[in-house]
Amino acid sequence: MELEAHPTKTRCCGCPNMASVRGDKISAVDLSKVVLINSEKNVKKQPMLSNADLKYQEERRKRKVRKLDFEVR
Repeated sequence: MELEAHPTKTRCCGCPNMASVRGDKISAVDLSKVVLINSEKNVKKQPMLSNADLKYQEERRKRKVRKLDFEVR
């Protein structure tokens, strides 16, 4: 089934894959079965974290937990 996007309304196909389109957002149970035709916007997969962020997270992961010794009164 062919769906046309609407900026505010959700359009659903009604098939078992439950594909729905709202504006530029597309969802379905299995997105590999969805084919985009006449897409205005090119969708590119970009990583969420930059290389600097990944490096920071790797360094942070290597930190050790410092245990504090204190006296309970």
